[in-house]
Amino acid sequence: MQDIIITSKRIRKEITILLVCFITAFIINVVAIAVYKTSWIEVVTQIGYVIVITIFLYLIVAVFRFISAKIIRLVKKS
Repeated sequence: MQDIIITSKRIRKEITILLVCFITAFIINVVAIAVYKTSWIEVVTQIGYVIVITIFLYLIVAVFRFISAKIIRLVKKS
C-alpha cells in the first residue's frame, strides 16, 4: 500500500478555497439580513446555516474541479 503525501502547497490551496466559500456564504447571510431587515444578531445565531452553505459550496467547487481535471486529462491524451 502506498503512502499518500499531502504537500503544504495543496493544504494552503484547499484552505484558501474553503475560506472563499465561507466568505461567500457569510456575505449571502449578511445580504439576506439586510434585505429582510431582520436583527443583526442573526449573523451569530445563523452561523450553523453559514457552515452548511460553506460545505455545499465547497462540494460544488470540488465537483467542478474534478470534472475539469478529467476533461483536461482526456484532452491531453488525445
